[in-house]
Amino acid sequence: MFQRFRRTRLNNHLRSLVRETSVSADDFIYPLFVRGGEGIKTEVASMPGVFQMSIDEVLKECEELKKLGLYAVILFGIPDVKDSIGSDSLCEHGIIAKAIRAIKEAHPEMFVVTDLCFCEYTDHGHCGIIDEKHQTVNNDATLSISAQQAIVHAKAGADMIAPSGMMDGIIQTLREALDKAGYENLPIMSYSTKFASGYYGPFRDVAESAPSFGDRASYQMDPANRREAIAESIADEAQGADILMVKPALAYLDIVREIKDATSRPMAVYNVSGEYAMIKFAGMNGLIDYERVVMETMVAFKRAGADIIISYHAKEVAKMLQK
Repeated sequence: MFQRFRRTRLNNHLRSLVRETSVSADDFIYPLFVRGGEGIKTEVASMPGVFQMSIDEVLKECEELKKLGLYAVILFGIPDVKDSIGSDSLCEHGIIAKAIRAIKEAHPEMFVVTDLCFCEYTDHGHCGIIDEKHQTVNNDATLSISAQQAIVHAKAGADMIAPSGMMDGIIQTLREALDKAGYENLPIMSYSTKFASGYYGPFRDVAESAPSFGDRASYQMDPANRREAIAESIADEAQGADILMVKPALAYLDIVREIKDATSRPMAVYNVSGEYAMIKFAGMNGLIDYERVVMETMVAFKRAGADIIISYHAKEVAKMLQK
């Protein structure tokens, strides 16, 4: 006799009882983009609903996030002055350090993750110190200043550090530096498998981090490489990463599942700016049932193996879940 799978689909309550994957507000980390000044809340044209904010506006935003049940944020800084090594990110009076301290003072219950990179802070828009000869980032020189940046974040009160530059050896470098400085309990969420993707376009508008020359293909991953993608995350797990990540998410759900099966660390996905913008503009133009597609996308991330979702949709999803 053939199986009548429809038996468990005909009743709405039974469908809920047998549903395998669920989404909650606890799954999300919400990105915030912080810049200097006061009273600044500037919407990004390519990412409707996403803003560059001054610290006072970020504090107001945290209040709104808490009302929605969202208690985790990841911070990206936009400094007033950029230079070749991203000096603002290495300074205890830089924009990120100030933002961490302000949030932790006003909202101590917020879980503050910091993106650790240099692309937003450098005048060339790349993720570290430039290797002029090869027109790429000098991996080992960048490791050294990455450790300095991690200590700045830790001293300011960050709850977790997330290095995103795809430097080889970054997790070991940061773990050793943090442990030596007495921050052995500070977790690291690695951007362990980050692809050189076309889906990042709008992010470069909000973070003002477009490369001034070339691209990041020499240090971020080739989207065509599956085995290397898995190896990258396995290597970061071995170096001490507490959480692994795949970025972007939507076009790489096969990679998410394979890394989830091959490692023992919690898995995050970054639902990136291009993914957000495509769904947002499709909804604004009446091409899709926006809320349905957003929620279906979040379910897909969880079904593929994600424990954590970093998404610009987080506030909208939280509101949907409250209905």
